[in-house]
Amino acid sequence: MTKLFAATSILALGVASASAAADAPSKADVLNTYANIAEAKYEDSLIAAMKLQEAVDALIADPTDTALNAARAAWIAARAPYQQTEVYRFGNAIVDDWEGKVNAWPLDEGLIDYVDASYSGPTDANELAALNVIANPTFRLSGQAIDAREITPELLGDILHEADGIEANVATGYHAIEFLLWGQDLNGHSAGAGNRPYTDYVQGDDCTNGNCDRRAQYLSAATELLVSDLAWMADQWKDGGGARAALIANETAGVSAILTGMGSLSYGELAGERMRLGLMLNDPEEEQDCFSDNTHNSHYYDGLGVQNVYLGSYTRIDGTHVSGASLSDLVIASDPALDSEMKVKLANTMQALGLLKSTAEAGFTYDQMLERGNEGGELLIMGGVNGLIDQTKTIERIVITLELDQINIEGSDSLDNPNAVFH
Repeated sequence: MTKLFAATSILALGVASASAAADAPSKADVLNTYANIAEAKYEDSLIAAMKLQEAVDALIADPTDTALNAARAAWIAARAPYQQTEVYRFGNAIVDDWEGKVNAWPLDEGLIDYVDASYSGPTDANELAALNVIANPTFRLSGQAIDAREITPELLGDILHEADGIEANVATGYHAIEFLLWGQDLNGHSAGAGNRPYTDYVQGDDCTNGNCDRRAQYLSAATELLVSDLAWMADQWKDGGGARAALIANETAGVSAILTGMGSLSYGELAGERMRLGLMLNDPEEEQDCFSDNTHNSHYYDGLGVQNVYLGSYTRIDGTHVSGASLSDLVIASDPALDSEMKVKLANTMQALGLLKSTAEAGFTYDQMLERGNEGGELLIMGGVNGLIDQTKTIERIVITLELDQINIEGSDSLDNPNAVFH
């Protein structure tokens, strides 16, 4: 009976495998869904950024506490769709080459505006760390005189951003805007985000901290630039767009690109550089959204982006769905058990990131979690880290199962060589 049962089981598995293979989607169909979801995510990011721009315009026109809080809420809302696009990095060169314009981090905020006296000034590594372009309508850069009397998107994007080739000279994107809305978070490991007053945008005698007119110019220019950059990327994923064309030019390489993005974001970028590294250093400045204390949301939506790309299903900000043939379907056709494993691990990661998110929203903020000796915070953060590492192992197995060329997954010293972090 046992042998007959085994033979019957093998026969059944053979039939099931043949059926799964017959139902397998083409790589072209999987790539089309992937590109459609990218197009929807970047369109949602653009829509949310345009709402942020409206809120910023309202703040500048009539600065009040209410207007400042509305702009902050719009910034937080804008992060949710954008963070779900980060899974398109690493595997798509066009995204990697562009991403620094909109989401570069960390930044030397003294480049942009006033900072607390405890903030370090210019260093050998970055002479512009305390430039304060808002307070200086002219300055020298790489030996040349710069006329910054009018703060424009061109000044920020073409001249100031990553000036002198230094990545910490972040002049554009979400985090520059975040700093201008919140200011520095000077609370260390205590509760509380940045507390920039709305009067930093009031014109005339009631202006605080000086240069309110130029601060408004900078905020307006940075937000305008964010909108135009996102509009450009959304176009790249439309039919005929450069990103979509590059993806579908080689179907096997395209599927590898999906897995490269999933693995690199999961492992080196999110688990390593954004989570484990900050915990090792116990440094609240290592929070990605350090001015707003929104890091828990950014981590959560990064994880969600990995999951929805694998499943081939994305819920837009208007509640509609974009879905189709998925990487999951492709894996099912080769190894249903492996697909189940991947889905379970993705769900486990999202549960861990969801717990981190809900705990932060209940008042135990991410910078408090990072404090040395805070065992509860360490458990919450490491729950996400371990989930992300675990799902990366399955991503690597999927690459082998689908008989793809070896992919390069981004690493992090915090995971691969921890001793190097302290040297």
